[in-house]
Order: sequence, then structure tokens, then C-alpha cells
Amino acid sequence: MVTKKKKIIVLSVMMGLLVLTGFLNVTLNQSNDEVVNTSGTVTSANFFSTYRTDRDVARSQEKLYYQAILDSSNTTSDERTAAQTALANIASTIEKELYLEGNIKVKGYDDVIVSMTDNFVNVMVKASELNDAQVAQIVQVVQDQTKKSIDNIKIIPVV
Repeated sequence: MVTKKKKIIVLSVMMGLLVLTGFLNVTLNQSNDEVVNTSGTVTSANFFSTYRTDRDVARSQEKLYYQAILDSSNTTSDERTAAQTALANIASTIEKELYLEGNIKVKGYDDVIVSMTDNFVNVMVKASELNDAQVAQIVQVVQDQTKKSIDNIKIIPVV
């Protein structure tokens, strides 16, 4: 009975976070219309704060999911190992993204968001446009940390 109670609590918390995510998304985006102009730059008044909020909420939900697997008495050892690995990967990704964001900001940019997957790195930089030297500088920072090919790195200026 206790395990069912724990599952219900975890699922309730996850549903609450999902509702909160939807609420924050609607609230923060009401005055925040993104536009992609002809030069390929993204324009948005609150893009950076909205993106960070959405990313943090999504990651919190992921962590709760894996923690629920770890806390369950019905979890097999393989499932437990997979959940532990997934949590470690999330922590590693967060650490790398923060490191990259900080190192790119040091290069003189007002705001930066780095979004990493297993294969790709997207870097959104607060700038109206970037010249070749700036792009090369950002790519170098990303490659030094991630060892990703230039084909797997996308630099996106955000106004």
C-alpha cells in the first residue's frame, strides 16, 4: 500500500509541475511574440528568461520521473541503473551548458543560452548579428568543451 501511495504522490507532483509549466508558458509568452526575420535571427523581448524557465521546469520533471523510478520498490536493477545513468547525464549536461554559457558571456555577449543533445549543440546569443570572427570564437569555445563537429553546432543570434 505504501508504494501505491508514493506513486500517487509522485504522479500528483508531476501533474502539478506540468500545469505550472503550461501556466508559466502562457503567462510569459502573452507579450512575447517571437519573430524570425529574413536574416535568420530570432526576435523576442523575453526569449532568454522564458527559455530558461521552460528548460528548468522540463528538467525538474525529468529528474522527478527518474527519482520516482529509483524510489519504487518494484524497480528492477536494470531499471535502477538506467535511471541513475539518466540522472547523471542530466547533471552533466546542465554543468556543460552552464560552463559554455559563462565562457561565451565572458567574450562580451549580454546573454547566451546553450542547449545540448547527444549529437547537437545550439547556442543562442543576444546579438542582432554575428560576424564570421564572432561565430568562430563561439564555435571554438563549444568545440573545446564538447568535441562536437562544426556541422553539429548551430549559432543563433537573438535580438
